[in-house]
Amino acid sequence: MNARLTAAALILSLTAALTACSADTTEEARPGGHTRHVSVVAFLGDSYTAGIGDTTRDQTYAALTAQRLGWQVIVAGQAGTGLLAPGHDGNPFGKLYEMQLAWRPAPDLAVISGGHNDWPYPPSLEETTATQLVNRMRQRWPRTHLLMVGPMWGSGEPRTEALGIRDALKTAAKQENVPFIDPLAERWVTGSRESGTGNAPRYILKDDTHPNAAGHRYFADRLTEDVRRLGLAEPVLGQPITHPKAGG
Repeated sequence: MNARLTAAALILSLTAALTACSADTTEEARPGGHTRHVSVVAFLGDSYTAGIGDTTRDQTYAALTAQRLGWQVIVAGQAGTGLLAPGHDGNPFGKLYEMQLAWRPAPDLAVISGGHNDWPYPPSLEETTATQLVNRMRQRWPRTHLLMVGPMWGSGEPRTEALGIRDALKTAAKQENVPFIDPLAERWVTGSRESGTGNAPRYILKDDTHPNAAGHRYFADRLTEDVRRLGLAEPVLGQPITHPKAGG
């Protein structure tokens, strides 16, 4: 009987320890014994978000934004992909979501960031696909806040097709009441490397497309500013967020 009681006490002790460890992943101790909720945020994107070449996932604007805001971040996605663009492995965002994110516990916030690689596709199909992905995320994670970030662009003016993709994503976000951030309209990148104008020579690689290390830091600064403006700096699963009208 004593052995049974000892075993039961051990199980209770281990359960309490595991519960404490779990709580540590979402709360941060503060002076005076107070705790702060640490938001878990998942990014889904293309090479800008997931990294490419020498730029690893923890060096991209997504990870750097999380550092600035004190988030626990999950960076998902793959270079060359988009809502429609399949990349080298045939995995557009919908498949990448299922492979890399959907099986995880619900994050406080999920960020869909992309569209840069979708310019060859019809905007109408982009809008439909974006709407489907948003609805799939909401079915799987009904209490998770969502945010959509439109296409980013490197050196030079974005092509007309990219603007059409941006407009399609913005329309889908507005219809689904998802806040939308528009790097093209906000002109995160200006000028071109070739002409030596604007900030492109400072922030964009020689490929005229991807941000360099300074560019990722700058993108993180811009995104952090927008996230705070939208009231999403400290999202909590299931709790209301006060922000301007979504999709604006």
